[in-house]
Amino acid sequence: DLYRKVFVFRKDPSDAFVLLGARLEQPLQNFTVCLRSYTDLSRPHSLFSYATKAQDNEILLLKPKPTEYRFYVGGKFVTFRVPEGRGDWEHVCAGWESATGVAEFWLNGKPWPRKGLQRGYTVGVEAAIMLGQEQDTFGGGFDFYNSFSGELSDVYLWDMALSPDKMRAAYLSLRLPPALLAWRSLSYQVKGDVVVKARLRE
Repeated sequence: DLYRKVFVFRKDPSDAFVLLGARLEQPLQNFTVCLRSYTDLSRPHSLFSYATKAQDNEILLLKPKPTEYRFYVGGKFVTFRVPEGRGDWEHVCAGWESATGVAEFWLNGKPWPRKGLQRGYTVGVEAAIMLGQEQDTFGGGFDFYNSFSGELSDVYLWDMALSPDKMRAAYLSLRLPPALLAWRSLSYQVKGDVVVKARLRE
């Protein structure tokens, strides 16, 4: 249980990552991924990377610059422009549904205008899921200048599009529905220079 804990990625740039274990039974027609990050990086960095053997950017949450998030599904992406952070934690949720091809993006509990992405696509399940690196091959192929440096927390992946109420609940750390990946019961392996520490403040 990583309640009130964080992963600290100490080095910049870094070859470190955290490998996550999820019990995925079937391909994903819908999903939501949420996490909190705290960093002073201005270069591109990968937050959440989900690769299959067929597609290295099956799901990817990447921050190419301080005023932009990129959300990939099946190798295609949409860009969400955001105000430059004020050196604080940022909570993001990205949701997608295959039937409509609608991609949602929430930053600190507020929704951004929805965009269209990969309608009719299905996300594969033989997945390597990791924090802190962007996979260019299944489970590897890192460019260290896309690595994350800083603190990550509150990582979740659901096999559904969360309702607006639940998106806000994720931001406020309230009760959440059962998830494929849940911070309170996370199966993970640390690879390289990453330390689990108590959160400095709420």
